[in-house]
Amino acid sequence: MAQLVRTLYDGYRDLMDNKSDPRVNSWAMMSGPLPTLTICLSYVYFVKVLGPKLMENRKPFDLRRTMIFYNLFQVIFSTWLFKESLMSGWGGYYSFRCQPVDYSNDPLAVRMANACWWYYFSKFTEFVDTIFFVLRKKNNHISTLHVIHHGCMPMSVWFGVKFTPGGHSTFFGLLNTFVHIVMYSYYLLAALGPKVQPFLWWKKYLTSLQMVQFVLVMIHAFQLLFIECNYPKAFVWWIGMHAVMFYFLFRAFYYEAYKKKKLSLEKKNQALKDEKEQQTETKRKDANGVIYADQYKMATGYISDNGLRNRVFIDNRSFQE
Repeated sequence: MAQLVRTLYDGYRDLMDNKSDPRVNSWAMMSGPLPTLTICLSYVYFVKVLGPKLMENRKPFDLRRTMIFYNLFQVIFSTWLFKESLMSGWGGYYSFRCQPVDYSNDPLAVRMANACWWYYFSKFTEFVDTIFFVLRKKNNHISTLHVIHHGCMPMSVWFGVKFTPGGHSTFFGLLNTFVHIVMYSYYLLAALGPKVQPFLWWKKYLTSLQMVQFVLVMIHAFQLLFIECNYPKAFVWWIGMHAVMFYFLFRAFYYEAYKKKKLSLEKKNQALKDEKEQQTETKRKDANGVIYADQYKMATGYISDNGLRNRVFIDNRSFQE
């Protein structure tokens, strides 16, 4: 058993120290996956268990001003990351068909590796989205999709930075930073208050944009399965299957949030329409001969016949008032 443990440990160290990119080994959080994994698991525990429990008997925090500054920061940060992805490769230097990783110390290659690390770091700053939900007691917003998406991304990106900081799969980061520019711009406007709400009709298109992003990543990644390219096939599957998973998760969310709600609203409107038609039909039947005391005036009188008094009722619907 001791020999097996020793063999596994030596294999792990060889993978971490010799099979990874030596340029990033000394960078923060890059020595091994444990720190990143610990932070991700702590995030999930806090937003799903500890945070809601701590806030259970507390009033929700008013974080509107904080959220404005946070979303503004994210817009600026995402814009910078998008620019770095373009300037260090995707703005003309990289090929969309096949782009191997440049492990040299060429300034552009190092710049791309540096952008990859900051993109990895940005996945931690996005945890704040969920923490705000917890502090504002918006627990219904902490969906399975939300937690999986935010909880998995740092770990997923860590492997990319550790072993392939550049090249073909950074296309995902390029698209993702652009989507986040749009997304956090929306959140920033939403945080400004009710006066801006009428201009935020395009919320559902954010989810559509994210799904388009994942489709493009799938196509871009899986094309390498059919052509020769000096890029690790393991990372083709890694990035491609992540895109597949998130596409179906976001599609399910889109159906629940928009399509299902629309169908429910249509059913409700149809029920109201049917009820109104039934009421109209009832009134029509009433007008054709059914008499109700509250609809028609009744007159009473007494007629004497052979000394007997008889009470009669007179329907005076035809009388004009």
